[in-house]
Amino acid sequence: MEAKVKTEFPEGDWAYEPKWDGFRAVAWSDDIRLDSRNQKPLLRYFPELEDSLRSLPPGTVVDGEVVVVTDDRLDFDALQNRLHPAASRVEKLAGETPAQLVAFDLLAFDGSDLRGAPFSERRNGLESLISGLGGLWSLTPSTTNRATGIRWFDEFEAAGCDGIVAKRLDGPYVEGKREMVKVKHRRSVDCVVGGYRVHKDGDKIGSILLGLYDGDELHFIGHCSGFTNQDRVAILRQFEAIQADDSFGHEVRRPGAESRWSAGKDLSWVPVEPGVVVQISYDQLTGTRFRHATRFERWRPDKDADQCTMEQLERPEGRGFGAVVAPA
Repeated sequence: MEAKVKTEFPEGDWAYEPKWDGFRAVAWSDDIRLDSRNQKPLLRYFPELEDSLRSLPPGTVVDGEVVVVTDDRLDFDALQNRLHPAASRVEKLAGETPAQLVAFDLLAFDGSDLRGAPFSERRNGLESLISGLGGLWSLTPSTTNRATGIRWFDEFEAAGCDGIVAKRLDGPYVEGKREMVKVKHRRSVDCVVGGYRVHKDGDKIGSILLGLYDGDELHFIGHCSGFTNQDRVAILRQFEAIQADDSFGHEVRRPGAESRWSAGKDLSWVPVEPGVVVQISYDQLTGTRFRHATRFERWRPDKDADQCTMEQLERPEGRGFGAVVAPA
């Protein structure tokens, strides 16, 4: 079951829970499986979780999140690094950055399919189940108080909560449907355009590459591609006129770096003189980069490029992950 993004918390008979910054996964006691949202096997990347899956009673299926915790905060970079093709590397990382499981729904128990049961019943069953599992299992917090959910939205962010998910108390678990509501954090920041990628059609902009100054060097932090076709043509002409030999610093993160995630993709880009400033909004920040494509808000001709620094990025403060989740 998936969620649709909203800007307001729903009112009425809902449960409100943190949205954790990890890999969505379904754990199966039979055949000892851990599957991703698109049904790809994950257990080979997280072998340290096998014993935790074996602790589930027969005929049990749990929906949850695989996370990695560093310094009591969720660490998505460390989690993503676990998806490595070499078994020896996976084994090494399993010891250095072990994963955990955060449970938030119970889909089957003792061979009974619970997907048609209301969420309130599934939650009660999950609470009873997780309390006896131990190991690397944790139970996500859940409240039926809307005001508490709104408070958690800010209080839990530092721990690795990137929003709140709301579930109808009387709602069944409907696979592939956006029956839940998700309210996510969203912030705006002014960035310098340091380059662009040409659209696959060749006659328009594909995306603009965004940077923030870290000292004297421009640090690549993400991209923005949400433009209309008409605007894409005009924007390409604008940036073709200010092409440069280089823009981003050499001692900081630069665009176009190869990784196992970029195999087969065209990573070529064109640098421009770093003077154009754009205001964008973003949902998630991982380290010193935007996790996803950002949303274009407006051009900022009134702002100097050297004012666009890393100091703009907000780093939430608050309690750690261990103080938020309930260990099994």
